[in-house]
Amino acid sequence: DKVLDNSGKLNVGERFKLLDVEPMTVAQEDAFDSWDNDFHLMLHGIAGTGKTFIGLYLALKSVLQDKDFNKVFIIRSVVPTRDIGFLPGNQKEKMKVYEAPYQDIARKLFNRGDAYEILKTKNVVEFMSTSFVRGITLDDSIIIVDEVQNMNAMELHSVMTRVGENCKIIFCGDVRQDDLTSERKKELSGLRDFLRIIDSMKEFDFVEFTTKDIVRSGLVKSYIIA
Repeated sequence: DKVLDNSGKLNVGERFKLLDVEPMTVAQEDAFDSWDNDFHLMLHGIAGTGKTFIGLYLALKSVLQDKDFNKVFIIRSVVPTRDIGFLPGNQKEKMKVYEAPYQDIARKLFNRGDAYEILKTKNVVEFMSTSFVRGITLDDSIIIVDEVQNMNAMELHSVMTRVGENCKIIFCGDVRQDDLTSERKKELSGLRDFLRIIDSMKEFDFVEFTTKDIVRSGLVKSYIIA
C-alpha cells in the first residue's frame, strides 16, 4: 500500500493507510465500475447515498495508490443553507467550515482524526471555492466538484473549463437539495441544464442514486421514503 512519508513522497508502509472500500449498493457499484473503465462521473441523487464519500475514495485511491495523478482538488460553491452572518478570519479560515464533510470522510477512510489535515499538509488534497477557479488550469489531478446544485451556470462552466491534461473529474449533487435558487439568493442553479449536457457526453457516465442506495442509516432511509 502507498503511504505518505515525512518528505511528502508516496512510499510503502502502514502509518497512513487508505482503507479498502467496497460498493454497498447497485449504484455505487456502477460508479466504481465506470471509474475503473476510465469514465468521468456525474453522481446524482438523494441525500445519504454516499456520493461524496465514494467520490473522494476513488479520487484518493487514484492519487495514493495508482500514482497516475498528483493531487485531488475539491471544489464547491460556498453557499450556506441559511445566512450565518459575518465570518471572521481570512479566506482560508472562512472556507474551512465548508471542509467539514471531507474531514469526516478522510477520518473514516484512514481511521484517524488528523487524516484530512495530513493530506492537505502533504499537498495531496486542496480545497477550492468556485470564486477562485477562473484563470487556472488543473493538470494531472482528480477533481471533485461537490454540491453542484448550489452552482449557477457560469460557475459550472468555469469549473468544467479548468480541466487540463491527464485529469478525471467527478461531479456530486442533487437538484432537490438546491440552496441557491430562492428569493433569498435570487440566483438560479445551473445544474438542470448542466445535467443534460453531461448526459450527452460520451466521456461521462451518469449514475443516478435513489432511495435504494441510501446507506447513511435506516432512519434516514425511512425518512426520505416517507
